[in-house]
Amino acid sequence: MDLKIFEQMESEVRGYVRSFPVIFAKARGSELFDEAGRSYIDFFSGAGTLNYGHNNPILQERMVEYLASDGVVHGLDMATSAKKHFLQTLDRLVLKPRGLDYKVQFTGPTGTNAVEAALKLARQVKGRQNVISFTHGFHGVSGGSLAVTSNQKFRKAAGVALGNTSFMPFDGYFGPDVDTMAWLERMLDDPSSGLDHPAAVIVETVQGEGGVNVASLRWLRELERLCRRHDMLLIVDDIQVGCGRTRDFFSFEAAGISPDIVTLSKSLSGSGLPMSLVLFRRELDVWEPGAHSGTFRGNNLAFVTAAQALESYWADDVLSKEVEAKEALVRDWLENLAHSCRHAGLTVRGRGLIQGLVTPVGDDLANQIARRAFQEGLVVETSGARDEVLKILPALTIPREQLTRGLEIIERCTNEVLASLGRRPQVLKVAGGN
Repeated sequence: MDLKIFEQMESEVRGYVRSFPVIFAKARGSELFDEAGRSYIDFFSGAGTLNYGHNNPILQERMVEYLASDGVVHGLDMATSAKKHFLQTLDRLVLKPRGLDYKVQFTGPTGTNAVEAALKLARQVKGRQNVISFTHGFHGVSGGSLAVTSNQKFRKAAGVALGNTSFMPFDGYFGPDVDTMAWLERMLDDPSSGLDHPAAVIVETVQGEGGVNVASLRWLRELERLCRRHDMLLIVDDIQVGCGRTRDFFSFEAAGISPDIVTLSKSLSGSGLPMSLVLFRRELDVWEPGAHSGTFRGNNLAFVTAAQALESYWADDVLSKEVEAKEALVRDWLENLAHSCRHAGLTVRGRGLIQGLVTPVGDDLANQIARRAFQEGLVVETSGARDEVLKILPALTIPREQLTRGLEIIERCTNEVLASLGRRPQVLKVAGGN
């Protein structure tokens, strides 16, 4: 497959094409098809953007219908019928049933735009500059978002100093026996700790890019308690693990917490169209008109598919139950695989349909498995500080048969890679969750 035009004309900054070096031509559900007609099972889902699969027919039909009716596509922040319907649907199906009285701010089209707005708002409300973020956190690569992103690779590319952020250890950073929330509380309580009083704390309940690190529900509740006690706003970045990825619509629901600010993007539109927003408590709306702007904060086509996704998948708990069942299948399969290959030091972690097969740091094992899996027709990425985690991120709507076939590929490729490295697995049939 000829990729010369991309090598010749596209910047060296391109990334995913290096992991998946084919030209994709079509996509449907949980399958991608390259120009040669070969199909690939998708365990990547546009880095969490396609929770309902590629070209979901329900959303696609609504999109085409809207375009054919000459509906407004670009509207800045003007009032449109599409935006009205989305706001009404969001309030009726998501906010009101959860007792959330949030205002809605439409930002630029990407997740980092939402994070930038959330940070700016928190600093305006509290009149303070410092923000607490966490080790292995990822929140975007534009200025303010990058300042609260921990990964050195992204931070080095900034070219300027990144400040006004204090990084604290995420849950489990020092192992299971160290309470990192007690660490944070001590820092906040000590007037000589050197920690400037933060305006806010920003956190992912599950760190996707950081290596599928899962915050315990107790830890999240303690974090909310500390924010209330120390007059800090709690910002939950739900860009990758929201919209049902962890079973509930919001990933923080299981913890029973109520963030002050929530950022959403990726699968919000449902169809892969760019769309982001910030939700925040009504009393925090201190914005002056036009104080935070953006040409593409009015993607009306995304409003249309977002509303349809909510109506089709969040009017009841059918999808949530499907995610719960598929989580059990994936988790059981991976844990059986890790057990059969325990000589290789594999472990498993995750929540919902974001699961990670964790490999020892330093041997490039996860990348080798991902490359071998792609050769076998599976698109799956790695994450973590040293790409040590094979991140399983299928569409929430993936058929069970396709999900099982993808897991079989991971199992087979893991065993093949380990054998090639001289780490032959024990003779033990992986149950695969059956």
